Amino acid sequence: MSYFEHHVFICTNQRDGGEQCCNSVGGSAMFAYAKDRIGALKKNGPGHIRINKAGCLGRCEQGPVMVVYPDETWYSFIDQQDIDEIIDQHLLGGKVVERLKI
Repeated sequence: MSYFEHHVFICTNQRDGGEQCCNSVGGSAMFAYAKDRIGALKKNGPGHIRINKAGCLGRCEQGPVMVVYPDETWYSFIDQQDIDEIIDQHLLGGKVVERLKI
């Protein structure tokens, strides 16, 4: 059994010189939103869901991105509505959000 039901890594990497990166397209803001939303739902902690910052996940051109373990599911997202859909459907409901999957 995994320590967390789902462990989510959201890229917040910032590159220098104007290179494409997740942070420049909302990675940090969406990390904070996801972490706060999981906390408000009281679904954080052991046996539940952990939202973590990540450095570069190597998919900069598709950013911002996240990966959900143990499902090994990668997502690209734009805004809070996309994060809500991932939380509600995948993390809480067990159904992959195909339209956001990469």
